[in-house]
Amino acid sequence: MTDRSGKFNIMKLVKIVSLSLLFVVIVCFVAATLRTLTFDVNSGLQLAHWEKTNNIASDINQHQRKDLLANFREAIQIPTVSTAKTQLNITALGEFDSLLRRVFPTVFSSHLVQHEVVANYSHLFWVPGSDLALVPYMLLAHIDVVPADENDGWEVPPFSAKEIDGFIYGRGTIDNKQSVMGILQALEYLLIRGYSPQRGFFIGLGHDEEVGGLQGAMNIVRVLKKKGVQLAFILDEGLAVLDGVISGLQGPAALIGISEKGQATVKLSVFKAPGHSSMPPRESSIGILAGAVKRLEDNPMPILFGEGPERRTFEHLAHRFGLPIKFVMSNMWLFSPLIGRVMERSPDTNAFLRTTTAVTMFNSGVKVNVLPSLAEAYVNLRIHPAQTVEEVLEFIQSTVGDERVKMELVNGFDPLPVSSYDETSFGFQTIKKTLLDQFPQVTVAPGVCIGNTDSRHYTDLAKDIYRFAPTWIRPGDTQRFHGINERISKKNYEELVVFYFNLIQNCDIKELPSPHSAGHEL
Repeated sequence: MTDRSGKFNIMKLVKIVSLSLLFVVIVCFVAATLRTLTFDVNSGLQLAHWEKTNNIASDINQHQRKDLLANFREAIQIPTVSTAKTQLNITALGEFDSLLRRVFPTVFSSHLVQHEVVANYSHLFWVPGSDLALVPYMLLAHIDVVPADENDGWEVPPFSAKEIDGFIYGRGTIDNKQSVMGILQALEYLLIRGYSPQRGFFIGLGHDEEVGGLQGAMNIVRVLKKKGVQLAFILDEGLAVLDGVISGLQGPAALIGISEKGQATVKLSVFKAPGHSSMPPRESSIGILAGAVKRLEDNPMPILFGEGPERRTFEHLAHRFGLPIKFVMSNMWLFSPLIGRVMERSPDTNAFLRTTTAVTMFNSGVKVNVLPSLAEAYVNLRIHPAQTVEEVLEFIQSTVGDERVKMELVNGFDPLPVSSYDETSFGFQTIKKTLLDQFPQVTVAPGVCIGNTDSRHYTDLAKDIYRFAPTWIRPGDTQRFHGINERISKKNYEELVVFYFNLIQNCDIKELPSPHSAGHEL
């Protein structure tokens, strides 16, 4: 009797637990379905629909189109290469200075523009506004480029600016001379047409971003700090318009970077007494270090998807996916782990999920028959916004797990603060409005920049820093950054000029309109 009663109680308990689990599953499914049908974080953000009736039209005639493309090609043909902090092509930088002064004569001669050269090759422009109560903003770009060798597989010489099928090829076309020339070309056209801003703004063009910005950007910041400058927002390079890059997304997406990953370079080293190769020990310095590197590659940093701002990227895009992806993207609270597992399969998307670990240099040995005393490896890490440099170092130490392997932090910095992107965010919403006016087919979303920019040096000057240029990136184009066959279409470069032309004017609004109002104050 007791056994029967016990079995009955167990079966009853199993039934209750099963029904409870079924109830929870049904409730979760219903909640997820309702959220899918109603979820659109963009629905309340109608600020991009405000109208300004006094903007100068951005009409570009055939003669101007020919000139702006010629100016851009000249810029690409000057090899302003930065190889290391002390290895800059100063001859090319001097030529670039002369080019800017020649092709943008109004910018350099207008009484509205104040200009100074910083650290010999960088440029700082200040365009005062007529309303001193309006906090100024700043546009950033960089003049230097990474090295490029035609023998790596370029279809054309990398500094030829040759045109193929409507595209201009060359190092710097998308990183970052399109913004350098686009910003100044837009200002040139505005000044020619009699524009005088209400809100003042700065333009900063660094000359050594590709090697850290320690001379260009950092000295521009020092100049601004001495003047006591504080900025409403900063717009630098970073993310872009992705067209056909995000699988399943209906239409292109413009991702505006609201933060960027941190970075660390770590040196791992092993020292053992040297010897002759004819009498090798059980483990060499190279072997010990190779084992440590293998453990790092076999044990990547944890997936942190959902713990940083990257979650908001997918929530902003969710309504532009079809089922079943829309169902998943609309319910990050439920599916974040699943999404993370899928995204880590591709290097392009894996970079958004975690701190990435890349072994970039391995040095050891001087002769084929000599056991080397020292083996060194350099590891470059791009740190997820939810981690710090200190946490990353602790992870490396525990993963290597070998006291014979010494670890040294060569340099590093934590991820950058997250800038605002809500309905009251002046910078984000003004950029968004400018984008949607020009490209109504795009969906705008906040994003995380996986590379690093000059803007990280400006955090003391502005709370809100955005990283974006309206460069259109299509399948295969991500490999062109710092790779071969870097290019931009002639149409897209003209679109960049128009974007900056309109953005400068849109920034003249005194304050954002109410999110639920069509009116605003000019």
